[in-house]
This record gives sequence, C-alpha cells and structure tokens, in this order.
Amino acid sequence: MTNDDALEIATRAVDLAVEAGAEHAEATFSVARRFHVEARERTVSKLERSTGSNIHVRLWREGRHVAVASSDLTTHELRASFLRALDQLRYVAQDPDAALPDEFGEFAGDLALVDSSIGLRSEPEKIDDALALERAIRAADPRIVNSSGSHYSDANTTIALANSAGFRGAYTASRASRSTSPLAEDRGTKRTAHYGTAGRVLADLEAPDAIGAVAARRAVEMFGARKPPTMRTSVIFERDVAAALLDDLFSAVAASNVAVGNSWLAERIGDRVGSELVTIVDDGTLPARLGSAPFDGEGVATRRTPVFEQGALRTFLYDSYYARKLGARTTGNSTGGGIGANNFYLVPGAGSLADLVAATRRGVLVLETIGFATEHATGTYSRGARGFMIENGELAYPIDEFTVAGNLADMLAGVDAVADDLRFDGATVAPSLRVAEMTISGN
Repeated sequence: MTNDDALEIATRAVDLAVEAGAEHAEATFSVARRFHVEARERTVSKLERSTGSNIHVRLWREGRHVAVASSDLTTHELRASFLRALDQLRYVAQDPDAALPDEFGEFAGDLALVDSSIGLRSEPEKIDDALALERAIRAADPRIVNSSGSHYSDANTTIALANSAGFRGAYTASRASRSTSPLAEDRGTKRTAHYGTAGRVLADLEAPDAIGAVAARRAVEMFGARKPPTMRTSVIFERDVAAALLDDLFSAVAASNVAVGNSWLAERIGDRVGSELVTIVDDGTLPARLGSAPFDGEGVATRRTPVFEQGALRTFLYDSYYARKLGARTTGNSTGGGIGANNFYLVPGAGSLADLVAATRRGVLVLETIGFATEHATGTYSRGARGFMIENGELAYPIDEFTVAGNLADMLAGVDAVADDLRFDGATVAPSLRVAEMTISGN
C-alpha cells in the first residue's frame, strides 16, 4: 500500500465522521507488514508473517470528545461506529481543552525512514539470522546449554493522518531487530541474559556473532555472584540501564503528569536540577532513528526540543491538549492519545564504559535492574539490580540480589561522568553514566 492509498483511507474516514455529525474529526490509519522468526538451537520454533491494519478516529462535538478504533474499514461499519460514538457523547463532560491542534505541519527534511534492503532480504536470509544467533551463543562458551529463543524481526509500517481542519500527511518507516536470550549452567546453577539490537537501517544492527558473544558473556559472567555490602558508593549505569533511568525521567517531564501533580519536576522550569553533564534532548528529526517521524500523532511537525541544558530544566514535553491546559505550546510529542518520546536522549560525553570503570576507585556497575519502584511525584528511585563490584578501577567480582536506591533529583545532580556509547536502538536512549554516590542495600 502506498502513502497515497493510506491517506485516501484516512481522509474518507474523516469525511464519514463529519457526515455522521462530528464538528471536527481526525483519523489515523496504519498498515504494518511484519516478519518474525524465533530459533532454538538448530530449529526454527516460530515463524510469523503478517499484514495488519487499523484506523483510529477522534470526533468532537459541542466541546465533547470521543475516540473510535476499528480494523473494519467498510463504509457501512465506519459510519455505524461513528453514529454510535457520537450518541455516547451525551455521557461525556465538556472539556474546552479537547480539540484539534492549533498548528499543523511536517518536518521538511529527509528523515531516511525506509531502508529498502530490509524488504529485499529473502526469508531464508532472515531465518539464518536467528539460527546464526543460536550458533553464536553456543560457540561463545560451553556453559551455554539452552536459550529462551533467538529472534530476527522486521516491519514496514505506513501511517497516514488526516483531519477536518485540512491537514493531510503520510509516511512509511522500516524497522529491524536481532536479539537472543541464552541460558547458562555451571555446577547446577543457572543464569540467563539478554542482548539485542534494533534500528531503521539494517546496516546499523550489530552482527549476529557480536550479539551472541555479548549475550553469552553476560550470562556466564554472573556465576559466583554474591551480595555486596550495604554502603554509599559510586554507581555506573550501563547504557541499557541508563536508558531505563531516562524513561523514568521522561515520565516526570511529560506534561500529562505535570498537570495532575504527578511529577517531582512541577514548578521547576528554569531550575538547575542536574549537573552540567546533563543535557537531555527530545528530537523527532534525527535521520534514520527509531523515534523520528515528520509529524506527531496529531499532525504537528516534529522538532528538536532541549529539555535539560547543562542541568537546567528548560521545558516539559507537550501535546496540544496539555499545552492548552498549562498555557504552553505543543512540542510535537503527541501519540494521538497521550504524550510520548520521539528520540529522547542524554547527550553523550567522552570515553568508553571501560574508561568509566577505570576512573572509579570503588563503586558498582549496574548491568540489569529488576522491578518497578519509582514514585514520579517525589522522584524516589529504587530497583533490584545485578552487576559488578568495582575496586581500584577494575571489575572485581559479580554481585546480585541488591537494591540501588536514591532520588532522581539527587541522581541527576550527582552525575559526574558520561560515556560516549550512545546507541539509538529505541525512542528513549542514553549512554553509560556514573552517579557520584547512591545507596546500595545488600548484606
């Protein structure tokens, strides 16, 4: 399906909604062609190929708003759905902030969202990726005895958005990923690990051999892990864990949380919250990145938004609804039903993760966190974790079954080193970073 075909479907849905009685309407149509293969040892355990489509329509009348989602695109069914939805509006409270955006547009540059080489690959080549990952983890260490599956997947997705104010836009984006989850066993003790890579461009993905080697190492290096002592010490968050930390921070800068008092950053615009090493940007205009798009979920042009600059909080992130509610301007972060990240990332520093470790006299390297225990209203942070004890700038021994805890405000202020290993394999990403001091709860 072409962009024009998809846009025609979205436009038709808007016209039907207006004919049904909506004062304003917005339709987002998406169609995705997906491929996924899972392998275990020498066997393909799952093979999926699908094409799925759906439409999401928002309707407004008399200051009230309702949404309809459907995979049935027939004129009869869409019209009937809109009539039913509009009939239900009598039960919905009026909300003057719920309306189409005040501005529309598209980023004008080339975002390089499609890699044609993904679509040109044969299915046997894709299947061999998953099998190659299985071979790689087993070749890396004899203690790898099984896996929870090795995966290759890709997708080409076309998104079209139209509204009754005259906006029309459509784009197609590709995505591919490789990942593996080995299981290691040593003297009756078992350990698991996971490692993967993703991107819009196939050439940006790490090779199966490299992925397998990292995943296998992460599984076997935790044998002999022990609880660390309870202490206050430096903590290094490896980049994947740092990305999860940034995801917690995103919740605090999302205007939807700020508006209801569920953010520890409310009322702090202009304050210096983090150290000078903390510059965090949301940018939907980076070419060939997974969070990039020409417009957001309600037809507002994406842009580059500095959120923190050298530790100072500059702005929250808005869709049009919460921009109206809080007296601000949208930042192009609508998902069509909420606020989401485009490419939300911590600007990298200098030096590798190994350099960070070497520069740490005593501390903890966190390689994995477990559980969810962040209070967004207060910024309280607490996670179960696994990783390594650092002594005299070296990884001394693996540690497990401990908790790393602090407050996000103190953690941002305490960032004293940022590595250069940023990898854009998601919408929220970060390089490895070090916090000068946090509480480690162990023995």
